[in-house]
Amino acid sequence: MRLSISHETRYRYGRRVDTSHHQGHLSPLTGAQQTVLSHQLLIDPAPRATDASEHLDVWGNRISRWYLAQAHDCLRVSAYTQVETHTLPQGVSPITCGQAAMRQLQPMHPSESALRWTYPSRLVPQHRELANHARADLHPERELIEAAVAFMRRMRAELTYDPRSTQVDTPALTALRERRGVCQDFAHIMLGGLRQMGQAALYVSGYLLTQPPPGQARLIGADASHAWVALQVPGLDDHPSRGWLHLDPTNARHGWGSPGEDYVVLAMGRDYSDVSPLRGVLRGGSATAPEVRVTVEPMAPASPSTPPQA
Repeated sequence: MRLSISHETRYRYGRRVDTSHHQGHLSPLTGAQQTVLSHQLLIDPAPRATDASEHLDVWGNRISRWYLAQAHDCLRVSAYTQVETHTLPQGVSPITCGQAAMRQLQPMHPSESALRWTYPSRLVPQHRELANHARADLHPERELIEAAVAFMRRMRAELTYDPRSTQVDTPALTALRERRGVCQDFAHIMLGGLRQMGQAALYVSGYLLTQPPPGQARLIGADASHAWVALQVPGLDDHPSRGWLHLDPTNARHGWGSPGEDYVVLAMGRDYSDVSPLRGVLRGGSATAPEVRVTVEPMAPASPSTPPQA
């Protein structure tokens, strides 16, 4: 599937900002499940060339950083991306939850180790409530993929999607106790449960197709950046996904490398705080809630003799 993504964010400050520092995770990478055809990041007011940089962060995501030396009363950041997504092979050998948890403790090459994804993080702490929530599905003798999918589907049935119930820094425990939240909260709760059961799992930030194909239901979380979970299934280093099973508890969908062709992976980390689309520090001015608009739509098929246009 070929998708065109527009992610626009605008800040209108109550008082003029003197200077500011910003960083953003708005540039997806090419991987087994997707190929980036084009990408453009526009910032207004524009930073000087010497005040902007782009590199890979510690988690392997592309991160942009810039400094605005001039005074400004608004900021607009626009990311335009074209991506081609791919479906990966779905058949794999079964492994139990207990086997997976034990394998995470075995010595591995540092660049391939999933051990760091088993630890708690700022928004996904270690707590018995998260363990109890997952224990109903994740038994040591139960097949891992079957158990993870059952856990995901139960979350979809038991939790209420409510955009007004939480904030970007709401901890997983708060959302679990209230049994409501948004895709970010659903992902944090599932991460906490999986990690408490000894599994390696990470937070995935990305996008969903805004309008579904004819005859299919519209997915929850479209028209905004989306979030889901990736679970490491050991013993699948030769699989194109490298053993990462993606699970979307908001919509109860799963697949290797991504939950489906209508998903685009943007960045991955321990929780939302590692991969927030935008964050910054202002000198002067007054912070306000941003206006965010995300549109993901299918691209028209390219002619065999005509390369894709940016």
